[in-house]
Amino acid sequence: MRKKSLKALKDKVRSRTIRSRGDSLERIIADLNPVLRGWFGDFQHATPALFGVLDGFVRRRLRGILRKQDKRPGAGRCRGDHQRWPNAFFAERGLFTLHTAYEQARGSR
Repeated sequence: MRKKSLKALKDKVRSRTIRSRGDSLERIIADLNPVLRGWFGDFQHATPALFGVLDGFVRRRLRGILRKQDKRPGAGRCRGDHQRWPNAFFAERGLFTLHTAYEQARGSR
């Protein structure tokens, strides 16, 4: 995978997960999911470890938004934020995860 492609995905995620965005988490996730699905369709044969890293990046951005909505400073990187909003929290709200999609695609062979 080229660094330029990875940077393009991160830039798209950053533009959709600005902390000052006034939308609900469900709306932000609905806006993010097509980008993540499309990227996975193009790069599903990339290094599997990359998917977990990117999933963490997306969830960290979403935790930063939740911190901002709670009127708390910070970017959502502390352990308390992970305990308050675990990965399952985002899965319940319908966030598309690259690692899960990879596991499902790998299992369907």
